[in-house]
Amino acid sequence: MATLLERNPNGLYCAQGDFDIDPWSGVDRAIITHAHSDHLYAGSKRYLTARAGEPLVRARLGSDARIESLEYGASIQINGVRISFHPAGHILGSAQVRLERQGEIWVVSGDYKLVPDPTCAAFEPVNCHTFITESTFGLPIYRWLPAGTVMDEINAWWRSNQQAGRASVLFGYPLGKAQRLLAGVDSSIGPIYAHGAVEQMSRIYRASGIPLPAAAFVRDAPARTDWTQALILAPLMSKNSAWLRRFGRMSTGFASGWMRIRGTRRRRSIDRGFVLSDHADWPGLMAAIEATSAERVWVTHGYRAPMVRWLAEKGLEAQLIETQYEGERDEAGGATGAGGEAETGADGEPNGTDEV
Repeated sequence: MATLLERNPNGLYCAQGDFDIDPWSGVDRAIITHAHSDHLYAGSKRYLTARAGEPLVRARLGSDARIESLEYGASIQINGVRISFHPAGHILGSAQVRLERQGEIWVVSGDYKLVPDPTCAAFEPVNCHTFITESTFGLPIYRWLPAGTVMDEINAWWRSNQQAGRASVLFGYPLGKAQRLLAGVDSSIGPIYAHGAVEQMSRIYRASGIPLPAAAFVRDAPARTDWTQALILAPLMSKNSAWLRRFGRMSTGFASGWMRIRGTRRRRSIDRGFVLSDHADWPGLMAAIEATSAERVWVTHGYRAPMVRWLAEKGLEAQLIETQYEGERDEAGGATGAGGEAETGADGEPNGTDEV
C-alpha cells in the first residue's frame, strides 16, 4: 500500500504533492481542514481550504494571506495528487481532505462529528484506503445525548435564573460551539448578549448565510442594563476576568464534551455543565471509521492508544500518530502528554491549565 502522507516537523506532509496539511509552522503550501487555531497557523506562503470556511480562515490570517478555496466535492491536482474537500460536520467550513494518486486514496478528517448541526454542513463519509481520524473523545464513556435535549436543559436553566434574579453566563468555545448554542437556544426567553470574541465569529456565520438570532456586544450595553433576564455567551478565558464582574449576581454554565465526566464542573467552579461537543463521541468515531471502508487507520490527538488497541482488535491496521492538534483541550484546560495521550485525572478529565 502506497504512503501518501508522512510525519515531519510541521505535521502531515505529502512528498509527492509537496504540501502540508494543517501544518503548525509556515510552509510553502498549506492545506487547511478548518479555522480552529490548533489547525491553522500563520506564516505559510499559500493556503488552500474549503470555500465555506474561507471567510473564517481569512479572518484568522488577515487580509495579506494568500488563500485559495474549493467548493466541497470539487478537486484540484497538485503535482499529480488530486485533492478535494468534503464536509466534516465540525464547524462552519470544516472539511475532510481527500487525497488520490494512482488509485490510492487517503482521507484526513481533521476534527469532525456525525450529529446534525444547523450551523455547518453535515459529515460526509468518504471511502478510502487510509483514514486519519481524531480521537478527542476516543473512550467508550463518551456518548452524547441528542443536542435538542441539551438545548432544553440550557433553556430551563436560563428560565430558572431569570426567576431567581441571576444573569445566565454560558461559556463555550467562541468559534463553532458558541454559534451552535446561539442557533439552538430559545431566543424568545430573553435578550442574548455575546463577548466580542463570540460575536465577531457569529457575524461571519451570518454573512455566510447561517441564520443566527441577534446577539448584542456586551460592551455596547447601557450602563444600567438588567442582566438578570439575559443569556450571555462567552469564552471560558473570560471566567476570572473583570469583564465578567459587570453582570453582578449570576449563574455560570459550560457547554463542552468534558462535562460528561464527573468532577469537571466542580474543578472549574462552574454552576452547571452541559454535555455538548463539536467532536464525535465514541459511537460516532466508530461509525465514521466503518463508513470509510478503510483498511488502515491513523489515530491522532486525544485518546489514541485505547482507540488503536480497539481498532486492531477489530482487524484494522491501526497506528497512533503524534500531532500538536488539541481537540477540545482549550475548552477545559486539558493537556497532552509527552507520549501524545491526553493526561487525565482520576475521573478521566484531561489535566492542565491552558486556556485560549
